[in-house]
Amino acid sequence: MHGRPNGKHNCALATPLASSQAKLANKHLSGTATRFHKNGAQWETIRLSAIAKHIVADKKLDDYLVAEITPDILGQWRDMRLKTVLDSTVNRDLNLISHVFTTARREWNWASKSPTADVRRPKDPELRDRLISQDEIDRICLALGYDGEITNTSSIVAAAFLFALETGMRSGEILSITPERVTGAVAHLPRTKNDAKRDVALSKRALEIFSGLPKPSAHEPYFKVSDESRDALFRKTVIRVGIENLTVHDTRHEAVTRLAKKLGILELARMIGHKDIRQLQAYYNETAGQITKKLGRN
Repeated sequence: MHGRPNGKHNCALATPLASSQAKLANKHLSGTATRFHKNGAQWETIRLSAIAKHIVADKKLDDYLVAEITPDILGQWRDMRLKTVLDSTVNRDLNLISHVFTTARREWNWASKSPTADVRRPKDPELRDRLISQDEIDRICLALGYDGEITNTSSIVAAAFLFALETGMRSGEILSITPERVTGAVAHLPRTKNDAKRDVALSKRALEIFSGLPKPSAHEPYFKVSDESRDALFRKTVIRVGIENLTVHDTRHEAVTRLAKKLGILELARMIGHKDIRQLQAYYNETAGQITKKLGRN
């Protein structure tokens, strides 16, 4: 099947799901959804392929026809998924399925309405507001064997942890930094989670952490550790030193809370990469008493 699909086709929707549907998925990801960049398209394809294998009412999703994917079917799928994954994961997958149906409806007239519109979404959990104390930072670095010098993978994980606290950068962004993406005291991120480029100002401490790392070639990352290894080592270390309810993602909340005391709201939004300034409220944890002191009334 080439070109625009015929509206009379009653093909299985399940995306890169069945082989007969690969064209729908490919068209959606690489043809009409220009918002997906190359890396994003790969992720979308992997996720859709996994979703297609889920069994609902004794039938894999990729075996359903377009007209058979109803709100009831997706509701059953939602309830099944909620038994094993977080509410936020189900919502992300529903967003992905919605994109597929939107394309099928708008571009090819394969459906008059997206069934996802009538599927009740689970409530996303409240944003985490876990801050990290200096004592916890010291215990983690000590357990990882980091004293400012890089001697093994554990010390690289510690350096990345401290770098995250200084910059508010996400783990994937930090692990992607190469010498060619750093100019003076600025790290250039050509592609971020929200699909936009961003420049991040580096503090004196962040530059000190850089200076302690073995300098790689222009195209190699400073922090030579995979995201999976970093995550595993950090989790094991946190458990070993007896720290509760802490994930590597909490470094972003801690960093932005610190930066909020130094930067104006617009400067902070630019550095962190938030387009909606209201999102920064989740990171602003000063009490009324602390604000009063800033105003010089106490």
